[in-house]
Amino acid sequence: MPRNYDIAELKRLDVAHHLPAQADWQEIENMGGSRIVTHAEGCYIHDGDGNRILDGMAGLWCVNVGYGREELVEVAAEQMRELPYYNTFFKTATPPAVLLAHKIASLTQNRLPHVFFNASGSEANDTIFRLVRQYWKLKGEPKRKVFISRWNAYHGSTVAGVSLGGMKAMHPIGDLPIPGVEHVRQPYWFGEGFGEDPEAFGTACAAAIEERILEVGPENVAAFIGEPVQGAGGVIIPPANYWPQVEAICRKYGILLICDEVINGFGRTGQMWGHETVGVKPDIIAMAKGLSSGYLPISAVAVSAEIIAVMKTGGDFVHGYTYSGHPVCAAVALRNIEIMEREGLAEKVRDESGPYLAKALASLNDHPLVGEVRSVGLLGAVEIVSEKGTNQRWGGKEGNAGPVVRDRCIAGGLMVRGIRDTIVMCPPLIITNAQIDDMVGIIRQALDEALPVLQAL
Repeated sequence: MPRNYDIAELKRLDVAHHLPAQADWQEIENMGGSRIVTHAEGCYIHDGDGNRILDGMAGLWCVNVGYGREELVEVAAEQMRELPYYNTFFKTATPPAVLLAHKIASLTQNRLPHVFFNASGSEANDTIFRLVRQYWKLKGEPKRKVFISRWNAYHGSTVAGVSLGGMKAMHPIGDLPIPGVEHVRQPYWFGEGFGEDPEAFGTACAAAIEERILEVGPENVAAFIGEPVQGAGGVIIPPANYWPQVEAICRKYGILLICDEVINGFGRTGQMWGHETVGVKPDIIAMAKGLSSGYLPISAVAVSAEIIAVMKTGGDFVHGYTYSGHPVCAAVALRNIEIMEREGLAEKVRDESGPYLAKALASLNDHPLVGEVRSVGLLGAVEIVSEKGTNQRWGGKEGNAGPVVRDRCIAGGLMVRGIRDTIVMCPPLIITNAQIDDMVGIIRQALDEALPVLQAL
């Protein structure tokens, strides 16, 4: 049971002292403080105002095994008693970090047998940025510094992460991106290829990568980075022919292929990895979120043997964090993976809940506000349009409708995210079919309530 918090006082202190992530702090103050989430179980969170909310976002794309897993609490306590912390700087390692690295390598079928630990997905992509540039320098091609990414991609909130990402609204804070990052079009068929043949659109988006490689000069390009399915960009599922062509282009010009699996990994798309779902074999992957189901902060980078063989010729890799390979985080992540395998959660998503979500979302296609629904595994999206059969937006621009529908979903007891005019969802992998029905039912009700509001714009 939750503690008897003074919620009014917590909200006052929140405004007075706490700076929430990625928020308009003036807006938080105007609303009298943040929503105070006090406890959770299974697929539900509870706030201090007495609301029970179905968590359609699995925290922040991460609570794959659901809330309230007592064995994760127990393994953390056991590890804290034995060894609460030690670093990996002094030619040292701890049992949980070594065992977790071994486990992650096995999950890649040992294609990516080497693992570097960090505390967040952002840090994982920072690590990749430095590692890749050092790799090419040691390989005798120091001019290969350029990373190619996509517009509207999200790869974290650090300086390198935001630069690798293509969200233009994030770039002015810090005068980013830093030099050496090129962005190309994203494979967002509904938004940017509407009316085109999807395969032709996929080919055109892949070709944009090759065109940029040739513009920059292949001898200057280090890597291409992308999420198999873009998460924070709006659950953008590329045409099926896109990723195989991207991989072929990378191999043609000898550049590294990096898959950001921070959201896609650990069963989210119905396979252990998103790159398995889209059918490619990357040289490096970044992972976080589902690695520990959010119970403790940990991320990792898995790297090919060929890259590490080159890195070993260069002496110290002078990069790392105080909490790289934190033993308690690693112990919890290892047990979290054990739970996923024991309960067959990736297989459940592939065979049961993923197809059920797709069918449930398809029932919304008759709503006048819905332009498209799409999903892969337990990642889903609902596009909101002003005119059925088009991709036109309310008020003539993106972003007017999404917040209206999102707020009504939350008021109705469902936590979802509104990304521009797309309602996205990413529930815990333990979600039941009945809970999926509840989720889609609340979305329908929110759409009904939003319609007259949007018609008044």
